[in-house]
Amino acid sequence: MSNSSLSSKILGGNLVLRIVIGLVLGVIIALVSPDLATNFGVLGQFFVKSLRAIAPILVFTLVLSAIANKQVGSNGRLKPIIVLYLIGTFLAALTAVVLSYAFPTTLELVASPGGLAPPEGVGQVLKAVIFNLVDNPLGAITDGNFIGILAWSIGLGIALRHGADSTKVLLSDMADAVSFVVRVVIAFAPIGVFGLVAETIATNGIDAFAGYVRLLFVLLGAMLIVAFVLNPLLVYWKLRRNPYPLTLTCLRESGVTAFFTRSSAANIPVNMNLAKRLGLKEEIYSVSIPLGATINMAGAAITITVLTLAAAYTQGIVPDFWTALLLSIVASVCACGAYGVAGGSLLLIPLACSLFSIPNDIAAQVIGVGFIIGVIQDSAETALNSSTDVLFTAAVSLSSEE
Repeated sequence: MSNSSLSSKILGGNLVLRIVIGLVLGVIIALVSPDLATNFGVLGQFFVKSLRAIAPILVFTLVLSAIANKQVGSNGRLKPIIVLYLIGTFLAALTAVVLSYAFPTTLELVASPGGLAPPEGVGQVLKAVIFNLVDNPLGAITDGNFIGILAWSIGLGIALRHGADSTKVLLSDMADAVSFVVRVVIAFAPIGVFGLVAETIATNGIDAFAGYVRLLFVLLGAMLIVAFVLNPLLVYWKLRRNPYPLTLTCLRESGVTAFFTRSSAANIPVNMNLAKRLGLKEEIYSVSIPLGATINMAGAAITITVLTLAAAYTQGIVPDFWTALLLSIVASVCACGAYGVAGGSLLLIPLACSLFSIPNDIAAQVIGVGFIIGVIQDSAETALNSSTDVLFTAAVSLSSEE
């Protein structure tokens, strides 16, 4: 068998269909034999670790190559993508406020997990982001600090614009080589999803979250409204045509994988691959997608808002409209910094709780609730965040071509 034939067999086929098959098989084996299913968890862990390992190198090489070849920024398409990111995040927080008003939820607070160190203020979050910009380049790649990776790749790319043509060809070849490795890793997504689903259901059980149905209802309801109503409206604003084919494609091919990997960083290669298949320009999506993984956080804004308002209701606090509006703004800002904070959106809840003078010990217990429902909440949040990165990138890119 030739190498080209073997590559086509590995990389070809309907990936989404194979992922669905892996998902169903994972559920079946978890229900039939939980002990055996737990052993298959190593397959999912290996897949996620592979994606996390290749994602920083992929972003660095693609951005560096694109800028060195004088392609990024010449048409100003990044600005409207960033605008969509910020508008979408704020509207998501506002949607969470409306649903929390309609379905006020109180919590049976539990002991908070130990070892948590929530940031003390928005200034601390911004400080962390600024420090990430000047992180050691090797450390940024090793730690998956995409803010630092973007800063270094953009800086080196600008400098190498004046380099020799042979250097630019080498950078382009390196980007292509890393992209090929990514496609090979993604081809094994069905096996990874099978392992992730089998272990999750075997460990937690399908009924493990029955006590938090109302809270999950509000969280998932807000995310569904954003995914199927607000995001399509924003896409229509750009494309002026039916937004649902593109929206459903992004949810199906990016959101499904992100739901099970529960990592925006791990899903960057998946989004890059989808953007390429959608015919988008590499010099745009190679920057906008990793940037979206750091600032496009609609799901995180929803999580912060819903859990903060649940804490307020539990304490007998009913926020007025203007306070809720301020909460939406604060949640949006916090969400944009969630990627650079260990623990993601949950550890930023105390910042939002401080608006209502809720003590940190209560806020920490709310974080504990977040960890309990995290298997579902974090999966849905990541699916929304990650699929929206490629959706908004595609909307702006395709609108400029029409």
